[in-house]
This record gives sequence, C-alpha cells and structure tokens, in this order.
Amino acid sequence: MFEKNHKISIAPMMDWTDRHCRFLHRQLTRRALLYTEMVVADAVIHGERERLLGFDDTEHPVALQLGGSDPQKLAEAARVGEAFGYDEINLNVGCPSDRVQSGTFGACLMKAPDLVADCVAAMKGFVSIPVTVKCRIGVDEQDPEPALDTLTDGVFAAGADALWVHARKAWLEGLSPKENRDIPPLDYNRVYRLKAKNPNNFIGINGGIQSLEEALDHIDHVDGAMLGRAAYHTPGILAGVDAAFYDDTPKTFDFAALIDAMADYAVRHIERGGRLGHVTRHMVGLFHGLPGARRYRQILSTDATRPGAGPDVLKAAFAAVDFSGTDAEAA
Repeated sequence: MFEKNHKISIAPMMDWTDRHCRFLHRQLTRRALLYTEMVVADAVIHGERERLLGFDDTEHPVALQLGGSDPQKLAEAARVGEAFGYDEINLNVGCPSDRVQSGTFGACLMKAPDLVADCVAAMKGFVSIPVTVKCRIGVDEQDPEPALDTLTDGVFAAGADALWVHARKAWLEGLSPKENRDIPPLDYNRVYRLKAKNPNNFIGINGGIQSLEEALDHIDHVDGAMLGRAAYHTPGILAGVDAAFYDDTPKTFDFAALIDAMADYAVRHIERGGRLGHVTRHMVGLFHGLPGARRYRQILSTDATRPGAGPDVLKAAFAAVDFSGTDAEAA
C-alpha cells in the first residue's frame, strides 16, 4: 500500500541521485521518499545487480525507478528490485532523453497509454510492494487534457498505487533533454485538475519547485510534492522537511553529526575501492548562502577530488562554514 503521507519526495535524476546522493539526503530528512536514478529493465535482468541496485539500509524509504516498455521484462526487473529490498517500483514515463526514446520508453510512452497500463499490470502481478508511475502532462502536439486523463485512467485501472506528474510537456522533437527541463511552460493547474478528478488516488506534482514553501503551497491541491534540482543543488533545504511536513524533528539541525556520518560513509566507500569525490560531489551546495560556503565549495571541488583524499578533507571544508546567526548546530 502506497503511503498517503509521502508528502515530499526527491526526484529520480540521471547521473545525480546515485546511492551516495541518497545517503546524503537521508541524513537531512528521515521522512522524504527517495528515488533512484532510472535503471533500464534489461540492465537489471542481465547486468551487475549489486552495482546497479545496491543501497544502504538507512536510505529507506527508497524507490527504484525502472525504464522500459516490455511488460514482462519490467515485471521481472520489478521482482528483482523487490528482492533487493526497495520499498516501491516506479515506471519512467517522463524522461525525454535521446537514449530513452531510442529504447521506446520514457516520455514517448505518453503516446502509448494502453502499453503503460499493461506494464503496470504486469509489474503488479509480480510484486507486493507499491508500483507507481512518473509522467509528463503530455508530449509534442498532444492536448494535455485528454492525454493525461487517458494515461491516468489506464494506470489506476491497472492497479498503480500513485502517479507523479511533471507539470510540463516533453517535446521529443526540437528540444534537448536539458531544454525540456526549462523551456516548456509549467502548468501546475493541469495537475490540480487531475487531482480533483481523482480524489481517491495519490497524485503528486513535480517540476520547477524551488523551496519547501512552494511545496507546501502545492500540497494544498495535490497529495505530494517532488523536489528535483533544488534538492540536489541546495540540499541543505532538506533539513527543514521533517519539521515542515511531519512536525517530528527538533528546531535545530546538527550539521556536525551529518558531516561525521558522511565522513564515516566515505571511509567505507574508500575501503571498497571508491574515492572521496564520489561522495562529496553531491555535497558541494550543502551550505549555500552561509558565510564560508564559498571556501567550503573550493575545498571539496579541489582537495576532495585528488587521489588518496580522505574524510579529513570533508571535515576541513566543514570547518570553513560559519553557522552563527542560524538555527543550525555546527558542533
């Protein structure tokens, strides 16, 4: 059963929301639902599963996003994901990248709502955890009113537990994936109307949400809000999630404890053959706006990327940040 209290989630973002990023985000919020990068169903079935799917137990609740368009392959990949311990399986019907289109999945599936429904039904038949969908309001010349309604009706009839809607069209011809994140206009009202038509189904909203205040405003109209680039580039905002949306965290946030946790995590990663930079690249924007943040960024961008760099670099960077005048705790 999909949790109706998943008010905040962190969007699946290719090349960004890897296991190290998600571990960081979990130190900032205990309650937000985290999503993996999209993983192609064929890779799950035939690839190196631990590298593709492995995650730290502290990441829960965490959802696996799959890409694909073959119902049986998606069902098998979903089964594997459930066995790995994921809390949810999400189907990507929103990514506009060229490599996704060439595989006939992602946003181009908006044009094949019956196939999307078949994929959802197949996955539901293989797993006991929630199966959800993330989509756009439409693609190319589609009218977002009937296109989104048709997709929504189909996936919920097939058993989907939730639908997350990026409130922009995707233009598969003429715009790059990066341009598709900015140029098509946001239409939040379209998602609000969808929720009004589906009062008993979970509808979440995504796209252009820059702050927790904006997310709170959206939740007056839908069931959940999904943060994307704002959560990645300024992850410190996530320290306010549990207080703002769940009212279950102290007023101050202990960033020193977070740095200790990330340093310990980095040690484990390095011992397995990884590098400090794999972890710290997700932490560069952590103290955005605070005195000393520029020096913090400089240290992580230079010293943390050098061969042999260890967690002492992370602690040296943290020491440059000035928390005086804030509600956060530095030590």
